[in-house]
Amino acid sequence: MASVADWLMASDEPWTRYRTLTDIRGVSDSGPEALTARREMLDHAMVQGLVSRAADWPGGVLKRHSDAKHAIYAIGTLADFGLRAGDPGMDEVIEAVLSHQAPEGHFQTLLNVPKAFGGTGQDTWTWMACDAPTLLAALCRFGLQDDPQVHRATEHLVATVQGNGWRCLAAPELGSFKGPGKRGDPCPVVNVYALRALAAAGLGQIAAVNAGLEMLLSHWERRAEVKYFLFGIGSDFRKLKYPFVWYNLLHVLDTLSRFPQVKRDPRFQEMVGELVVQADENGRFTATSMYRAWQGWSFADKKQPSPWLTLLALRAIQFAA
Repeated sequence: MASVADWLMASDEPWTRYRTLTDIRGVSDSGPEALTARREMLDHAMVQGLVSRAADWPGGVLKRHSDAKHAIYAIGTLADFGLRAGDPGMDEVIEAVLSHQAPEGHFQTLLNVPKAFGGTGQDTWTWMACDAPTLLAALCRFGLQDDPQVHRATEHLVATVQGNGWRCLAAPELGSFKGPGKRGDPCPVVNVYALRALAAAGLGQIAAVNAGLEMLLSHWERRAEVKYFLFGIGSDFRKLKYPFVWYNLLHVLDTLSRFPQVKRDPRFQEMVGELVVQADENGRFTATSMYRAWQGWSFADKKQPSPWLTLLALRAIQFAA
């Protein structure tokens, strides 16, 4: 593991070096090494480009939730890298997100839901459970856990959980909208998003979280027989892919590893095993699928090991050890 960490620290990706220092090597965020890597990250042209995309929120209508080029995933990636309020350009990003909040609490996205699916067919500021938690998680990780608006969104997210986790849910104005599954079934990707948000909010031990964790772990356990809302666990699920746009192995493991209560669960350990076998002989990981909208980033290169993907995998593996 040390040699892999050394390779990560030799990367030309300051976001990878920064998270390696703080997440793998346990260096203080205020230490000189971390501060240097963080400053280089904030100065990097690619990160500044992400900040600009995010500040243009919403940057267009979100017509499908797997659209990796949408600004919501730029926001989520900035949170993954470790940007926060007060960093150059981030206050504008935060203000843009905070400026659209539903009466019930969730932060809104500009959506267009066709009438055939229960929507209005018009561009509308509204929310679904497969977008709002991503915004909430990012705001918490940007340092706004104690903001009253963020508290309200967190409370609403907790209140919408069911006994089998979070289900497909949308704003009241979307009427009869429901994804392509049974109304009483949980939605796997919604549970991933919700858990990430509650982990970021510091609510890792509440009953709602445990319901979501069990939903994901039981889906893995019953993967040969159960598919929820078109989300199955097969060969595509196992492919390594970033950003965390949809439902896949690395996204699920990165989420589960935020909760100490799953560490010794044999289902979690089995999932980690599925990740470990994808490393090369040097313990490095290469993308096996990619989003073309992110070409130019190492995690969107299927030919070379990616420092960032390797960091994410190493972090989950280290947690499980």
